[in-house]
Amino acid sequence: MDERMQCLSGGVKRPLTSHNMWYAAEKSIPSMRDIPDSSLGRKFIFATGRRGTRREDETGGLEQHLVTIEIMRWNFPNIATALLGCLSVLPSAFGWTNPIRNPGGSDPFVAYSGGYYYLLTTSWTNVEIARSTTVAGLKTAAKKVVYSSTTASRCCNVWAPEVHYLGGKWYIYFTAGNADNLDGQRLHVLSGGRTPWDDYTYTGQLTKEWSIDASVLRFNAWGNFLMFSCFHGAKYQSICLQQLGSDYVSLTGEIHVISQPTLPFEKNSHPVNEGPVALYFNGVTYIVYSASYCWSPDYCLGQLTWDGTSDPRTAAAWTKHNGCVLSSANGNYGTGHNSFFLSPDGTETWIAYHATSNSAGACDNSRYTMIQSIGKHTNGTPNFGKPAHWSHAYGEPSS
Repeated sequence: MDERMQCLSGGVKRPLTSHNMWYAAEKSIPSMRDIPDSSLGRKFIFATGRRGTRREDETGGLEQHLVTIEIMRWNFPNIATALLGCLSVLPSAFGWTNPIRNPGGSDPFVAYSGGYYYLLTTSWTNVEIARSTTVAGLKTAAKKVVYSSTTASRCCNVWAPEVHYLGGKWYIYFTAGNADNLDGQRLHVLSGGRTPWDDYTYTGQLTKEWSIDASVLRFNAWGNFLMFSCFHGAKYQSICLQQLGSDYVSLTGEIHVISQPTLPFEKNSHPVNEGPVALYFNGVTYIVYSASYCWSPDYCLGQLTWDGTSDPRTAAAWTKHNGCVLSSANGNYGTGHNSFFLSPDGTETWIAYHATSNSAGACDNSRYTMIQSIGKHTNGTPNFGKPAHWSHAYGEPSS
C-alpha cells in the first residue's frame, strides 16, 4: 500500500482542468504502518465545505473547501506532523473576511495594477488612495491624500473617486461641490502618472450641470464615455453618458440619458439611478448601477445589458434587468455603489460594494466596504449571489 497521506483542500485556488476539478495537495509521510485494516481509507474532516469541485455558493463566488485527511497508513508518532502538513494549506484558502474598510467605506473603487490593489472610497473632504499587495492588506493600508482644495465650488462633499488607466496614464474622476448644500455637485478630474500611486494634478471641472458618480465606459467601435448620474431633462436622477475627449480630461458632444428609474425596485423611498460602473463579462458589456434612495435598506444594484451593436448613447441599446442583482442579506443592508476588478491572473471577477449594518438603511460614513467574488449563471450572465456573512472567509484572488 502507498505510504502517504492525501490532503484535499482549497490550497490550490484555481481550477486546473476544463471541468473545474480541484487537484489535491499531497504530502509524503514516512512509516505510516500498523494501522488496522478497518481504518484504511477513512476520512477525517477538519474544516467545512465541499471537496473536489468548484461550485458557487450563496455569495455567488467560490465555495470554501473542506480539508479531508485520508489515512492510508497510520503511525501515531507521525500523526501530528501529518496533520500540520495538511492544515498548512489553510491560510492560502481562507485568507480574510469582510468588511474591508469600516467605517468610511462608501462608494468603493478597487483597481489592480503592478502587483498592488488600490482602494478609493468617499472621504467627504478630499480624495485618498490606499494600496496593498493583498486584499487583506487593504484593511490596514495607509491612505495617501492626492487631492484637497479650499476653492469654494469644489472644496467639499467629495464623493466617489475612481482611478482609470487611459492612454498610458492614470486619471481620477470624482464628485465635489460646495459646503452649504448639494446643489453644486459637479464632476472633476485629476491627472496622474504611470502608476496609480504617482502624484496627481487637478485638471478641471468636467460638467456644467448637476452630476455625480463618474465612471468610464469603453467600446472598441464607439470610443470612451464618461457615465454618471444626472437629471438633464429627466424628472429623477438617471444614468447619463457623454463622450470622453481624446485627452481624457474633457467631455465632448451632448449628454445622453440611457436609464431612468421606472421600475418598482428603483423607486424605494425615492426614484433614483446612480453610481454606474462598467462590467465586461463573458464577452458582454454591462452597466451595473445603484437603484432607489441611498437612505433606504432597499438600495440595491441594478443591471443594464448592451445589445452589442446599437449606438450605446441610446436607451434602446440597453436592456434593464427587472429587479435587483444584489440586495440586502445576511445583516448587510443598502448594498450599492460598486466597482469590479479582475484577479491578477485574469480568471476571476471580483466586486467591491458598500453596505450598512443599519436595518433602516444609511447614506453616511457608517457604510463599509465589502469585497467578494462573483460567479456565472448557466446562461453566461454574471451571478452576484448575496452579500456575504462577515464570518465568510475568502482566499486572495487567483494569481
